[in-house]
Amino acid sequence: MSRLEAEKPSLFISEPLTKDTVSQSLSLLSRILRSCYGPAGRLKHLHNGGGGYVCTTSQSAAILSRLPVSHHVLRVLTSSVQNHVSRFSDCGLFTAILCCSLIENFKRLNVESCTVVKISKHLLSLCMDYLRSEACGCRVSVDFSSVETLLCLVQSILTSKPACMLNKAEVDHLSVLILKAFMFTVPCHVENNAVLGRCVIVPVKGKRVVDSAVLPGLLIETPEIQLAKPLIPKRTCSNVIKVAVFSASMSGDGFSPEEGITIVHRGICLEMSELNQLLKVGKQLVNDEVGLVVCQKVIHPVLKQYLKENRVIAVDRAGLSLMEPLSQMTGSKPIASIHALSPSCYGTLEDVCIKSFASKHFVHLIPNDTVVCSLVLCNRNETAWDELKRACETAEHVLQLTIKEPLALLGGGCTETHLASYIRHKSGTLSTISLKDLDCSQTQYQLVADGFCHSLESVACSLNHDGGEILTDMVYGHCWFVPSGFSSASDWSDLVSKCGCGMNSNTKNLSWRLLRGQSVSPVTQSCPEELSVKVADSLVLDSFAAKCSGLQVALETANLILDLYCVIEDQN
Repeated sequence: MSRLEAEKPSLFISEPLTKDTVSQSLSLLSRILRSCYGPAGRLKHLHNGGGGYVCTTSQSAAILSRLPVSHHVLRVLTSSVQNHVSRFSDCGLFTAILCCSLIENFKRLNVESCTVVKISKHLLSLCMDYLRSEACGCRVSVDFSSVETLLCLVQSILTSKPACMLNKAEVDHLSVLILKAFMFTVPCHVENNAVLGRCVIVPVKGKRVVDSAVLPGLLIETPEIQLAKPLIPKRTCSNVIKVAVFSASMSGDGFSPEEGITIVHRGICLEMSELNQLLKVGKQLVNDEVGLVVCQKVIHPVLKQYLKENRVIAVDRAGLSLMEPLSQMTGSKPIASIHALSPSCYGTLEDVCIKSFASKHFVHLIPNDTVVCSLVLCNRNETAWDELKRACETAEHVLQLTIKEPLALLGGGCTETHLASYIRHKSGTLSTISLKDLDCSQTQYQLVADGFCHSLESVACSLNHDGGEILTDMVYGHCWFVPSGFSSASDWSDLVSKCGCGMNSNTKNLSWRLLRGQSVSPVTQSCPEELSVKVADSLVLDSFAAKCSGLQVALETANLILDLYCVIEDQN
């Protein structure tokens, strides 16, 4: 068939970063993300042009998945950040803001992009080596025998999400619940291939946050349950409840056109044949002393009644999402066909009871060994609940990452300013041999290092949305926020009490340096001192794994974008 329209040549865009549209789009994206950053971040309303669902959020995962990005350069940036968030759940805004700032600062330098890439990679290796060394002054060890550090980590995540609309009492209550839920998922008996359990979030909207609760086991919503009658399931001789889990439909409509042609002999009723097979399965379940049947889909009313008469609890419409945690908790294997039933597929439970939250009624499955739990999550409205759910999932994932690497980094901008102080010190003491290895001059190295440090400091500055000054001390390299309304001629020591992370109090004579509005000229600084780390009630912490990954992703993505020579776009 001949073409209706002539084929268009591909569009060739050379040096895309020099184009005004790209610079303006990058600057706009940076401003949007900076305005969302931190506990005082401004919320964003996101919806498509055709209307529909409106998302109110300040979280990077929600913003980047809904924000239309047209230019290819920005798509590289947003895709990198989204990939980071999918792996670590946290520090998405940090990664995106730092990446934008690195691109903007490095682009202003009169240095070849290949030289910038080589030097920045060296600076990244200095940062990573320092963060992983025992001498690191912005790192905190996480002791799992004590809950203080873990609670600070969870509280820091919750307070950084203003759309959750939580007060301090609610943050404290939820932090304890999230930590308790996480502890439930850690197996008591550790083996070589130990697997963490699951925390299933159960939505209850329109209730107070303090009504949230954590329960061992699973909650399956059953609107038709009769509250007046207690559940008395059949038990085996060993006093446990045998469980059968079906992923196949038990509604009696098992013959579907998608499965192919079914040949039916004259006089045979498909519906009756299927029902007889279901009742045959029911009899086997009764004979095998099964006390609970859970079906992912629908159970036929006749089979339900038969099981009920034989003291077998039947729960249907459990849904696909509960199949995996249900199997993990009970040890059962989901039965995929009503024509093949093996007793080896059964699992066990300790008990079954009824629970009610607000107007919702649930069957509560209580396991023998708690590796699966349910977090009943309440919030005032749907918008706040959606944001809180994302925050709780982030906190759970961060705790899981902390098991692998029991470390945390100081939050509140202090890690960024401390790293900037460290890099300034190291860049001033670089040997001539190292400069030869990097194939650059001392001036080039100093320019790139200063741009790198300014980018880190600009992330810390993004935490302040009220127009006050931001300082860093010249001893520990921590970040300090001055309330708005004071002139730059003020004595800073009288205006600040604690640094951004809450670890350092202004009890000593510290010298200060302004961060906001700092010129691009290099700053000489001695190596920041290591502060003795003691966990305080108000300490702000960040995920070590997520922030280290964010730092790497931001720099590598910035280098990739800076090194782009052309974009070739198919116009057909």
